Amino acid sequence: MAKESMKAREVKRAKTVAKYAEKRKAMKEAGDYEGLQKLPKNASPIRMHNRCKLTGRPKGYMRQFGISRVTFREMANNGLIPGVTKASW
Repeated sequence: MAKESMKAREVKRAKTVAKYAEKRKAMKEAGDYEGLQKLPKNASPIRMHNRCKLTGRPKGYMRQFGISRVTFREMANNGLIPGVTKASW
């Protein structure tokens, strides 16, 4: 499990990105790069990091499911993900 502070930091970043999205878009279209630099660092969407919705794990994130590979495997083996079965041939 990730630390609660790390999860909270990602949530805060997401809010900041959403808050400044329109302003960033307008500045980019106008070519106002000095204005862009005056915005907070965390207003840039590139600073966001995908995390597992259940555990907060930052690595091994599966975009299609929104969870990490470890959590995905546990859930798939327990039959909690519809349509996913273990391969056998």
